[in-house]
Amino acid sequence: MNTQQPGQSQTDQLRDGQIITAETHQVFNQPSPLENYNAFTSNNILLNYVEKFGGVWGEQKLANYGHQVGHELLTAGFSANSHKPEFQSHDRFGNRIDQVKYHPAYHQLMKAAINAGHHNIPWTNPEKGTHVVRAALEYLHTQADPGSGCPLTMTFAAVPALKHQPDIAEKWLPKVLSNEYDPDNRPFFEKNGLTIGMAMTEKQGGSDVRANTTRAFPIGEPGPGKAYELVGHKWFCSAPMCDAFLVLANTNKGLSCFLLPRWKPDGHKNEMHIQRLKNKMGNVSNASSEVEFRGAFAWMIGEDGRGVRTILEMVAMTRFDCMVGSSAIMGLAAAQALHHTGGREVFGKNLHQQPLMQNVLADLALESEAALAISMRLAYSLDHQEKEHEQLLFRLGTAIGKYWICKRTPQHTYEAMESIGGVAVVEDNVLARLYRESPINAIWEGSGNVQCLDVARAMTRTPKVIEAFIAEQEKAVGQIKCFDQQLSTLKNQLASNKIAENQLRILVEKMAILWQASSLIQFSEDFVAEAFVENRLKNTSGNMYGTLNENVSFTQIIERAKPAL
Repeated sequence: MNTQQPGQSQTDQLRDGQIITAETHQVFNQPSPLENYNAFTSNNILLNYVEKFGGVWGEQKLANYGHQVGHELLTAGFSANSHKPEFQSHDRFGNRIDQVKYHPAYHQLMKAAINAGHHNIPWTNPEKGTHVVRAALEYLHTQADPGSGCPLTMTFAAVPALKHQPDIAEKWLPKVLSNEYDPDNRPFFEKNGLTIGMAMTEKQGGSDVRANTTRAFPIGEPGPGKAYELVGHKWFCSAPMCDAFLVLANTNKGLSCFLLPRWKPDGHKNEMHIQRLKNKMGNVSNASSEVEFRGAFAWMIGEDGRGVRTILEMVAMTRFDCMVGSSAIMGLAAAQALHHTGGREVFGKNLHQQPLMQNVLADLALESEAALAISMRLAYSLDHQEKEHEQLLFRLGTAIGKYWICKRTPQHTYEAMESIGGVAVVEDNVLARLYRESPINAIWEGSGNVQCLDVARAMTRTPKVIEAFIAEQEKAVGQIKCFDQQLSTLKNQLASNKIAENQLRILVEKMAILWQASSLIQFSEDFVAEAFVENRLKNTSGNMYGTLNENVSFTQIIERAKPAL
């Protein structure tokens, strides 16, 4: 007997005279995803620092890119990370090609960023505030996909290094600075747009590049700008489909810098052989590889035997980008937590109105803003390098900031995941990717110990960096008593010049937190600065997020930080 009723599904059943549907429940009390929004105009904190540090003229460009990041590039980021790059060593006929195939979404991300000027704005438009605008672009792009940011950063940072060799720079920089993205695997002289990678690290040396064994042999006359053959290996070569790479290799005079193209000037493939791609936990959309140089062609950049000096400006820029990138990860993690909890009810009350959750959310917001504050302050320094104070602050600040911000990111991202709950650990949610990405910048471009040793080196070799750092903090004196006291303590400690190497992390941590406090006092709202000073300088007992004291303006901090959709 057919008991199906009109309009009833085949899966519905008639039981005891009642229709029992196959659907067990309705979906409710679930927030909408944070998508289809403008990642720039919805971010009041980023807007604040762009305006405070002179980037107002770039706000339309940032708004345009923020729209892309909140729409099509957000989708592209998921796709690029769902399909890892694939390495093909040879073609079907047996020819060595060393080709890395990326998902089309990766190229979409690269094209959008290069078209927007992620890699070139400070070099092509040297207006005041240009580094601030470029840092904001990086911040936005990182929220779409951190992986593709790697070749963008290296291309941007390579420019000062290439300028050490004017004859090479004259031929390469017009294409490096182009807004055209060309991913084709063909000679550099056939392309209008080029990207630059770098390959420094070797197996036996790691961060100690002076342990490198790769050798460089002059093909003809030796010296800057001349052709060499390189023999050796690199343990990490990121973005191996870049058009050329800055590498370090030894000559008879010591470690020197070289530009190694993927194709030789005669149109033949260079003898740079990819051994394999790294199977990484994070930074998945970007390929990182192990390579061997088997007589690879390269030009010397800068003075023979002064390779580290030549490359230092590039390293400083990439370390700065690590600060901005990690700040962006924290910013998006906090935004996701604030958005999710604002659309979910628990125990009869909106989740972001629950007192204990408010403590966590406010703490996450404080941490992410403090990271952004000192990152954008250094962007301002880059815009004013004609001033000695800004040169010195950037020299010391990049090491302090990279150490502290990058190390704070994993715990911050995890806490944001916990605020969202089980939904955050599935791959459909961006938090899972952010969590895997969160440790990367702390290791890239020199790990924590390397940064601390660099702080000590800078203070020893250039004592004026201490004066500049203290002078920067003194700009905030007279507003919060606790800050003034802590600054006085730090000044005495630095003046004593008795800091053991095994205590460097403690010192750098103090300097970082004090600098963040100073920046918030100067450039943020009073209730933000007061909460940070009270809970990062005065009350240091809380080792977890969500341990702010009861005097904090929780609601104001949350309202300031949540996406303004």
